[in-house]
This record gives sequence, C-alpha cells and structure tokens, in this order.
Amino acid sequence: MLAVERIEVGLLHNVSEIVACPGTGAAALVDPAFEIDRILGRVRARGLRVEAILLTHTHDDHVAGLDEVVAATGAPVRCHPYEAARVRALGALAVPVEDGARIPVGHGFVEALYAPGHTPGCVCWYLPVERILMTGDVLFVGSCGGVSYPDSDPAAMYETLCRIADLPEDVRIFPGHDYGPTPTSTVGWEVARNPALQAPDLAAFCALKGVPVPGAGAGRR
Repeated sequence: MLAVERIEVGLLHNVSEIVACPGTGAAALVDPAFEIDRILGRVRARGLRVEAILLTHTHDDHVAGLDEVVAATGAPVRCHPYEAARVRALGALAVPVEDGARIPVGHGFVEALYAPGHTPGCVCWYLPVERILMTGDVLFVGSCGGVSYPDSDPAAMYETLCRIADLPEDVRIFPGHDYGPTPTSTVGWEVARNPALQAPDLAAFCALKGVPVPGAGAGRR
C-alpha cells in the first residue's frame, strides 16, 4: 500500500503531500508549493525517488515552487489538460491526464478524479486502495473552495461536491489547506457536517457561497 505524508508549508496553511511506495522507493509529490527544501529534504531522508508531480490546479499558492522541484527531480507534471498551458509557461513538462487516469507509484497508483468548479481543471487525487482523497482547494474540512474567481463555475463545483459525497464514507479527506477544525476528515464526516455538502440544490449552494445562480439549475439530491 502507498503511504501519504502531509507537510504544511508557507504562510497560507498550504499542505503538500509525498505519496510513496515503501517497497520500491517510488514517490509522487502533490502540489509542491512552498518550502521546497523541506519537502525534498524529507524525500532524501526517506530514500525516495520522485517520479511524478501531481497538481490539483495551478493557482499561484499551489505552484509557486514548481520550477524548483522540477529542476531538482526532473519529474513530469501531471495535471488536467485545462491547466497544462500554465504548467508549460512555468517551464515544466506537462503531461495532461483525463478523469479516471491512473498514475503508477511503485506497486500502487493514484487516480485522477476530475473536480471542476474552483477552476475549470481542478483534479482531486484519489487512492482507492488506501481510501484517501487529496482535494486541493475543492474541499476543506467543514467548507469548500471559492467559486467567485473569474474562471470558477458554481454549478460545476456543486456537481463535483455531489460526486465526492457519493464516495465511500470512510475515505479520508486530505485538503490542500489546513483551514478547518481538524487537519483531515472523512467523506462521512463531511456529508454529516459540511454545509457545502448539505446544500439540497444548486440555488442553496450558491446562496451559501454568496454567488449568483448560473441559470435555473436544480439539485439532484
């Protein structure tokens, strides 16, 4: 089974992850944003070999250290096609992934779960065997990411949250920021307590987030 180490970095409570296969030493880094020296120090201390960089999206606070970590590891960057142009602009090799794509990490794999809304190309990284979902800015403990950015889509975000709510309740949620009452949670906890996942329809979700309803959308719950 893969092991996930979370490292809080920077001044915005960002969290980067090291996903590692203990049997082979292969590893992937998720959203290496800040304090790259600390992240790579942990990689070296554990004797790991970084073979992929996985991005949830390309907002500045999630890619600030991308050029540094690419230079140090030579690893390709996996992201949604909508985010690939920004990755290339940062001088990195972008390898686009589609929904459901499986990225090998040693004897295990991480699956791309397309999660638009916060940005058009958000991806949550899912470990179905280990029951872990790394959500970036899509889902925080007790809340969710913003949908008032120029390229945000509240309707897509609502559908994304519905999709996450349908995952097994014991799946652990590892957000990209430590903004909640606890650093991590579970799908079951979020469904029971997170107002964003409890919104009965799109209109209620938009009211919660303080944004206009983009058309006459109706919920599917």
